[in-house]
Amino acid sequence: MLWTRIRSDDRFLDPWRETERLGRLFSGLDSQSYYEFPKIHMWVDAETTVVTTEIPGLAADDIDISVVGKLLTLSGLRKEEDLKEDESFHRRERWGGQFSKTVDLPFNVQADKVDAGFSKGMLHITLPRAEAEKPKKITIKNE
Repeated sequence: MLWTRIRSDDRFLDPWRETERLGRLFSGLDSQSYYEFPKIHMWVDAETTVVTTEIPGLAADDIDISVVGKLLTLSGLRKEEDLKEDESFHRRERWGGQFSKTVDLPFNVQADKVDAGFSKGMLHITLPRAEAEKPKKITIKNE
């Protein structure tokens, strides 16, 4: 592994980790970024939208969900593992840190009726369609 000396106190910098940090810094500039977290699935029918995502390593209290109009925002913090003084990573693939993701919903929802559950790292959100947004059947009168 390539290491670069960055200080006179013999501390070394892992260039791959610094590249990862730069990627996180600039990932917000591109909405189709490779590093979007968390990835979601969304299902829609006439009455509801259902969103699921995997967010391992967190408790339900660590996740914030908000709905404003047609926007759903998921945010939280996944803490990075602390290293002991004499340890260094041999391989590091799991991401840690702040995250926030906002997605457009297909319709306005009844925010006071949103239901969310979290089990074994899976977040499941049910968003009921606002009454004003539900399709209405129009009857045609015979003249």
